[in-house]
Amino acid sequence: MTAIKGSCLCGGVKYEITGPLGSAANCHCSMCRKQHGAAFRSRAGVDPADFHWIQGEELVTFYESSPGTHRGFCSRCGSPIANKIAPTAVTGGGIARMGVQLGGLDDDPGVRPAAHVYVASKAPWFTITDDLLQFDQMPPH
Repeated sequence: MTAIKGSCLCGGVKYEITGPLGSAANCHCSMCRKQHGAAFRSRAGVDPADFHWIQGEELVTFYESSPGTHRGFCSRCGSPIANKIAPTAVTGGGIARMGVQLGGLDDDPGVRPAAHVYVASKAPWFTITDDLLQFDQMPPH
């Protein structure tokens, strides 16, 4: 597999993904909407062992938006980079999985969103017009 490269708007942060991306979805939760300033965030999961910083890791700031979920962004330009999700909010420690924004990838990730998640909290001014599956919350894995 060829590495998938990604970066922030200012180019200070660069990373690559050397393993397969997990399922991709469009997330409509209020936190993703606020983080991205858009109707939803298109994202895919990635195994933390497959995510590698190429440059600018020191520019990335993580914000704990909910227990165990840390949203990373470039401290210079504000671009969302990756989210780290702990195994559980109770046990904490380590990273169970990561989520990357498809919009931050410089290469074709080879995956496409298969569903809309957290549709119950979507922006009232946005209408979903495609035929992808829709879930009020996150469906079980």
